Amino acid sequence: MQKSREISFDELRPPCPWMDESHALWRDSVRNFVDREIMPHVEEWESAGRIPRDLYPKAADAGLLGMNYPEVLGGGGDETDAFHAIITSEELSRVGAGGVAAALMIHGIGLPPVMKLGSELMQKQIVPQVLSGKKQISLGITEPSGGSDVAKLKTKAVRDGNGWRINGSKTFITGGMTSQWLTTAVRTGEDGMAGISLMLIDLESEGVSRTELPKMGWWSSDTATIHFDDVFVPADNLIGHENQGFYGIMANFNSERLGMAAQATAFARACIEDAAAWAQERQTFGKRLADHQVIRHKIASMAQRVWATTTFLDNCAWRVMSGESPVAELAMLKVQATETMEYCAREAMQMLGGAGFIRGHRVERIYREVRVMAIGGGSEEIMRDLAARQMGF
Repeated sequence: MQKSREISFDELRPPCPWMDESHALWRDSVRNFVDREIMPHVEEWESAGRIPRDLYPKAADAGLLGMNYPEVLGGGGDETDAFHAIITSEELSRVGAGGVAAALMIHGIGLPPVMKLGSELMQKQIVPQVLSGKKQISLGITEPSGGSDVAKLKTKAVRDGNGWRINGSKTFITGGMTSQWLTTAVRTGEDGMAGISLMLIDLESEGVSRTELPKMGWWSSDTATIHFDDVFVPADNLIGHENQGFYGIMANFNSERLGMAAQATAFARACIEDAAAWAQERQTFGKRLADHQVIRHKIASMAQRVWATTTFLDNCAWRVMSGESPVAELAMLKVQATETMEYCAREAMQMLGGAGFIRGHRVERIYREVRVMAIGGGSEEIMRDLAARQMGF
């Protein structure tokens, strides 16, 4: 039987009509950084449960942290777009350890509300320190009593002189053990969405305590429950207007879901790449795995899903860049991407057999990341319901 040719990570991405030479150059730059600074250390960081602190300034110097942030605040300016961000997600996901990207890029969900709604003084105090890699900022929405139903959150802020007193807790907070600041949703008014505000909490304040949470996946990223016991927050730390934080939270979700879809699809591509390479070398019953029809069909089915999902991803990114807010499509995209990742991780693991079950293999790491991707940023069930409601059903 003629030897099959290799199927590469790059080949598994269909051409995108909205990517140009600047995107190709950016991919080369990010890939060089990932191959040099991340790939050789992944298993070490997985075991440690952390990425090293010095990776942040290195990523800042490489331009990863400052994408789409103003130069005056230490960012890279507006020369990048949604496709540059997708490329960053894809290249970081090529590592096959979701915790690395979750830890390194956590400011991607913690910082936007500060940029969109925060005061100029707040931005000058916070943004440059984050974009330089000196400090970290996380996002605190989910509580022990619930997550997706944001309007029901219970962490309460009560006025106290020239500030607020915060009581309550947030959980499943990515970077919660290592971040300096938390962009936090609190209840300042009546029940429901109309009583929610966003506040910036210094996590070194008196009354803040943190409990680390061991996890199934995302090992390289710390996750925590954060407790607030009469924590004083100055009035200047209110992000935007009082009782209008719900809309700032919702605006954040579109970019988060686009990024998670890019990550999930890239994870699926990595699974195909490794499984296809293994199938060409592994011998069973006197011939290569790749020479069995059932294996070839698996590869074709995996690639089919990846190509369809990537095309959907690019279309949604283009619409966002064009000024649209395709909420239903982004919700469905997130579901399709995580289902594609789950399918490809399972099929790749089946093809690798025992080899894929052993620590140190990229597919083994990706298999552990499936559930957090299907739940984080809005569970598949919530996303389907949101899409249906947006479509008028």
